[in-house]
Amino acid sequence: MKKIAVFCGSSLGFNEIYKNDAIKLGNHFVENSIGMVYGGGKIGMMGILADTIIQQNGEVIGVIPGLLRHEEVAHTEITEMIVTKTMSKRKVKISKLADGYIALPGGFGTLDEIFEALTLGQLGIESKPVGILNTNGFFNHLIKQLDVMVTEGYLKQSNKEMLIVSDSVDELCTLMLNYKAPEMTKIINKVVK
Repeated sequence: MKKIAVFCGSSLGFNEIYKNDAIKLGNHFVENSIGMVYGGGKIGMMGILADTIIQQNGEVIGVIPGLLRHEEVAHTEITEMIVTKTMSKRKVKISKLADGYIALPGGFGTLDEIFEALTLGQLGIESKPVGILNTNGFFNHLIKQLDVMVTEGYLKQSNKEMLIVSDSVDELCTLMLNYKAPEMTKIINKVVK
C-alpha cells in the first residue's frame, strides 16, 4: 500500500494513550514509506499524526472542503492540500487517492467516513482494506453493535469480517497489507440490469 487514508478526531481526547498511538502510526507510515491521506487538519489527532509524519519528511496529503479551510483548522505545512467544494467531494477524492483506510478514535466524522469505506466494500465498488486501531478498547462497543446487526439479520457475517480490528499498529498494518477482499456480488450491476 502506497497511501492510506486515516480518519480520526479533531480532538485529542482525555487519555494520552490515543495521542501516543497516533504517533506510533505516523512513525510506522514513515518507516514503511506509506503516504497518509487525511482530512487536512492541524488540530487534535489529525494534527499529531500529520506533524509526526511531516517532521520525518514523510508524505501527507490533506483533503479539506472549502468551508473548513480557515487558519484555525487547515494544516499549512503538509506535502499537499487539496480543497474540495463539498464534504461529499472530499470523500470521493480521498477514495481515489487511498489504497486502504484506518480509523483512529474520533467522533461522528470518523464513523461516517469509515462506514462509507465499508459500504463501498460491501457493495463491491472497492476492495480496499478497512481497519480500526482499537486503542484502549475505544471501538469495543461499536464492534459489539456490529455483532447485534449480524444477529438481528441486518449485516452479513462475511461483511462484518471485512473490518480489520487490532489494538496494535504493527499488527493492524500487517493484516491490512495481507487483506484479500471477499467476493462480493455487485449489487449495483443487478439493480441496473
